[in-house]
Amino acid sequence: MLVYIFIIWNNQFNYNPSVIYVKFATNCSILSNNGNKLKNSKPKFNRIAIKVGSNVITQSDGSLNDGRILRLVEDIAILYKQGIEVVLITSGAVAAGRSEISLSKKTNIIAAKQVWAAIGQVKLMSSYQFLFGKYGIQAGQLLATKESFRDRRHYLNMKNCILAMVENKVLPIVNENDTISINELMFTDNDELSGLISSMMDCNSLIILSNVDGVYNGLPGHTGTELIDKIDNDSDDLDQYISTLKSGFGRGGMITKCSIARKIASQGIDVFIANGTRDSIITDIVRGKEVPYTHFVASNKRETGVKKWLSHSDTFAKGAVIINRGAKEALLGEKATSLLMIGITRVDGFFKNGDIVRIFDEEGNNIGLGKSQYDSKKAEQNVGEKQSKPFIHYDYLVINEKNKNSIQV
Repeated sequence: MLVYIFIIWNNQFNYNPSVIYVKFATNCSILSNNGNKLKNSKPKFNRIAIKVGSNVITQSDGSLNDGRILRLVEDIAILYKQGIEVVLITSGAVAAGRSEISLSKKTNIIAAKQVWAAIGQVKLMSSYQFLFGKYGIQAGQLLATKESFRDRRHYLNMKNCILAMVENKVLPIVNENDTISINELMFTDNDELSGLISSMMDCNSLIILSNVDGVYNGLPGHTGTELIDKIDNDSDDLDQYISTLKSGFGRGGMITKCSIARKIASQGIDVFIANGTRDSIITDIVRGKEVPYTHFVASNKRETGVKKWLSHSDTFAKGAVIINRGAKEALLGEKATSLLMIGITRVDGFFKNGDIVRIFDEEGNNIGLGKSQYDSKKAEQNVGEKQSKPFIHYDYLVINEKNKNSIQV
């Protein structure tokens, strides 16, 4: 079925002379190269988190790029119709709102972003709902802040909500709640949010769409610069290659993307950084076609749900403990070990039973973190003592992988 429509989403419905001709397919399987099934049916694409950056779906003036959103929706619809579960994490609300209203000069920048987000989020979600609806896909919105990940109960509430949406064939669209996210409540950017969501939802893969093809070994466009197509645990440190510049309307940059990608890959999730302005980039990656992207190869290690939550909880830590060399050797050893009170030499800060607490050695190295079974007062009273209950049980303990093999004999 071929349908021609006018997309007129300008303020006050002003006429837009540019016409977007849209071909909606009533059966999206006809859009796949194989006729019925996508060629690549590997398990790593059973459930996918897809993050779309502001620079992908906005134009230079900050307004939404309706044509680009349409192409992305079409790509996701193909996956959806093939039974692949998708969670979409999208940016663009603040940028979309900025193009809709001129605020008073008295409005400070924080309040301005909140107003832009409030207006832009409605516009952004309306675009997605309209376009996904043309493919018979119901889309639902979920707005998150860092507070949503602070404690295990809120974390599980959000996970259960998204699971219920997926089970009922509702496509979850997640964005940061920029209307209330300020300062310490803000994610670094939606790259961080996409990492948290993909980890929380036990996704097989995370696809991060930017306006570049991936990670380069130099400045893109310069002589000798090449795209790095694969990064694994044995790859060199990427900091020497990556520019610290940020572009367009997004808060993050490639450093953030790489940091998140490596962390998520270490949890057993394949991560792809690719160019969202390329048509069919999502389905091309799933099919295994030779298109440009950087693949962060998933580790064979699969963490439990609790440890996944803890690995992203460093910013929520309430205090810290200092441990002796014996405790450090035990925690960094091959055998699974809890942190006992006898291995603690000092307690810093105030925390309650159940709070997340950082662990440092006597030289100040960050060993890890975990969920305390003591409050700070009781911990101070029992420093260095032999107690039956561990300070942090192994099941609620995450070790900083950089410190592995750091013990000198």
